[in-house]
Amino acid sequence: MSSLKPKTAGGTVVRKYPKNWRWGLLFILPWLLGFLILQAYPLIMSLYYSFTNFSILSEGKWVGFDNYIRLFTKDKYFLKSFFLTFKYALMSVPMKLVMALVVAMILNMRLKGINLFRTIYYLPSIMGGSVAISILWRFMFMKEGMLNKMLGVVHIPAVDWLGDPDIALVTISLLVIWQFGSSMVLFLAGLKNVPTELYEAASVDGANKWVQFWNITFPMLTPVVFFNLIMQIIHALQEFTSAFIITNGGPNHGTYLMGVKIYEDAFQNLKMGYASASSWVMFVAILLITLLVFRSSSAWVFYNDGGMD
Repeated sequence: MSSLKPKTAGGTVVRKYPKNWRWGLLFILPWLLGFLILQAYPLIMSLYYSFTNFSILSEGKWVGFDNYIRLFTKDKYFLKSFFLTFKYALMSVPMKLVMALVVAMILNMRLKGINLFRTIYYLPSIMGGSVAISILWRFMFMKEGMLNKMLGVVHIPAVDWLGDPDIALVTISLLVIWQFGSSMVLFLAGLKNVPTELYEAASVDGANKWVQFWNITFPMLTPVVFFNLIMQIIHALQEFTSAFIITNGGPNHGTYLMGVKIYEDAFQNLKMGYASASSWVMFVAILLITLLVFRSSSAWVFYNDGGMD
């Protein structure tokens, strides 16, 4: 350990690092190579391609900002898809977080067999993003699907879950809301860290459960809420599987999210450069929203050190 101690040379602190630093580099090399090859390189190349008319069948030529100008001036589906994606996020993210918090509070109770229930509630998050579950969801909500048959038993008219543009967006949102397991686990961990002394003191002062929630539970959970909010917004704005598998962007482009549009431009219309431009517009939008949420956190995120963020 003596090699780690700083030495002085002419008043300047000189740190001598151990010779086995190469072993550390060797251990992180698989991750480093994966990051450079699978993330950094595609990111840089997609930015370059966004300024070209590159397609799978041709090399492409430099076109400057033509792709971006066309997105906002000539593409009749881009702005619709862009705002529809944000509408989808506004519908799904709050409901998903509310469901996750409610279930987490229930599973935080001391009940018999609670560990089994925690496992059961987490399972949808493991399966929910798969193609198979999306196909099952489509069969459940189709015109003659299981849900409409159940409604028919109690004499409720069948609902066109996938045929009405407004209802179809809600239908695919339900699938994402159903996958609240990961957020629930984080909320559950946060609830475990709330000091019981705060509840005891509040009970002595006569505070009911509702007052305790708003003045103790929620403020102590705001760091977890902040993290879940950021992650779920990013996930929702990148949604693809449910909109593509269940409705294929329809009906009447009612579920034509940006993920579906980028896929169609890239792999069906073979406009890789144009799809890259769409991706970078979405990337910048997600970045700006994330920064906005970070800036707002100082007003509502509370940390245990007694201060706000």
